[in-house]
Amino acid sequence: MKAIAFAGLLTLAAIPFATHAQTAQSWMHSDVKSAWSQGYKGQGTTITVIDDYTSNSMLTGNFGTGTKTQRHGDFTLLEASMVAPSANVRAMDFSNTGAVGLNKGLNVLNASYGMYAANGYANNQIGWSGREASMISYAKTGAAVVVKAAGNDSVAVTGVNSAGNADYLNRALVGAQSAIFVGALSRNGSNMILSQASLASYSNFAGSDKSVQNNFVVVGVDSSQTRLQGTSFAAPIVSGYVAILGSKFTQASATQITNQLLNTARTDTIANYNAATHGRGEASLSRALAPVAIK
Repeated sequence: MKAIAFAGLLTLAAIPFATHAQTAQSWMHSDVKSAWSQGYKGQGTTITVIDDYTSNSMLTGNFGTGTKTQRHGDFTLLEASMVAPSANVRAMDFSNTGAVGLNKGLNVLNASYGMYAANGYANNQIGWSGREASMISYAKTGAAVVVKAAGNDSVAVTGVNSAGNADYLNRALVGAQSAIFVGALSRNGSNMILSQASLASYSNFAGSDKSVQNNFVVVGVDSSQTRLQGTSFAAPIVSGYVAILGSKFTQASATQITNQLLNTARTDTIANYNAATHGRGEASLSRALAPVAIK
């Protein structure tokens, strides 16, 4: 199994990241600031960002805290922590292949990477490490919300890229009750006709599989603001949204939180919306937070 970590494998480590003010940034959807104003910032939840924190591969970008040149994981961790600033955000480096540990309360696992191999294997032929095996199990049993970047090959989530490889982690999560696939819009959408957003040219799409469509959402990734693009940077936004929902619906299960986000996604903010392309639509934090309680 070949791991390609970024649409741009892990030891649980307390890897420090820069602290920052809880300030809404221009790349964030306005729903984030609204959620914060209501007191929902991810408190009582844990986001584990599984990524690269130790390699020599660097990116340059700016999430509003100043231009930084750092590793992919440093950016995804920072992004999730900025969206849900009161969540307990943990880093798990690719060097750790052990099972992902869970904390008390709602757990969100952010996977901004893929597990690629030549197309043609059955899912049961893949020998997963403890890390991915635990993530797949948690998603299937509803023990944690697994947020998976859809990929950057401009193919269906379960499809084959131009090199003849498939993302078997995507395939293993199809139909899992608390898994969310995340594609990227080129920017945040609006229900104003001239401001509707489109799928980013690189983003994988839902495809014809109804099980994927039902668990697929999109969010805006505006590289003109952050200098970063890829579904790698769409997933942490949704992980932050999930944590924010968990800070309001404190008694809800991971599956209930997952369904709430999926069921309230918007289609009116997307140009030429199509379920095979956009899944459920653009994730809407405001709509997901609207009820007093969820079932």
